Amino acid sequence: MIVDQRVGLRIIGKEILGVVLLMAAWDFIVVILFQIFHQEWMEQPSLPTSLIGSALALFMGFRSNSAYARWWEARTLWGAITNNCRSFSRQAGTLLGDRPDLMFGIAAYPHALRGALGNVDVSADVKRLLPPAMAKGIEGWRNQPNAILYQLGLGVSEEVAKKGIDGAVHGQIDRILSDLANAQGGLERIRNTPLPMQFSALPRTLVNIFCIVLPLSMVQTLEWITPLGSSLVGLLFLVLDKSANDLQEPFASTPHALPMATMARTIEIDVVQPTGHPSPPPLGTVNGLQA
Repeated sequence: MIVDQRVGLRIIGKEILGVVLLMAAWDFIVVILFQIFHQEWMEQPSLPTSLIGSALALFMGFRSNSAYARWWEARTLWGAITNNCRSFSRQAGTLLGDRPDLMFGIAAYPHALRGALGNVDVSADVKRLLPPAMAKGIEGWRNQPNAILYQLGLGVSEEVAKKGIDGAVHGQIDRILSDLANAQGGLERIRNTPLPMQFSALPRTLVNIFCIVLPLSMVQTLEWITPLGSSLVGLLFLVLDKSANDLQEPFASTPHALPMATMARTIEIDVVQPTGHPSPPPLGTVNGLQA
């Protein structure tokens, strides 16, 4: 995730530079054909383009809101993951007694979750944290994060039965695991349900068509400065489209995605420290980005 605004502007600028240059080249072709070669077919009225631009701006704004709502929901669910992992660790240590294996298991859970959501290899982190008995128990499971929650539930039930802990306490701890499963299900829903084509591919097509038609309606008025005016207006629509496109995939391996590795490391530190074992340092910002 981009945390430095200057870095963010540079990244977005690099990502749309090629399209902006192509758009500017088309604007120059239009103004040369109109001013030098006097192509009369280019004398297009500006009113239709203005109306189309207004409608497109409303559509792009609605699409941007939908993409941001998707990104923010994913971040909110990761916040629920963080809070519930901390709560489970605290209750495993204070209510169940000396069960560091459960605390290490919950520390491995967010790493397994980020690997499943982002399709990245997190086996080293999971193997480093997950107790051997739990690691053996999740072998062959397709959904590794869910398998860890299942093993944690078994560990809690075992400790409750061994120590004769009150059922209300057991239910309270099990409710935390259920909240983790619910948050995980929400994150998987976002990953498995992309935005409809009308909100993903169609806006880029409409923006490209608008940028092609735009200089034809401006060249009569702006003449030789048409490339400047047309490029500025087109740039606005390109940035709107690019921003929404970046936000609609919160788990992708891009600078605009959620910093899942950073959040998983933060959870790991918070739940491992009470056990007295050494914990790794938090992940810092690298070149204005959080992993």
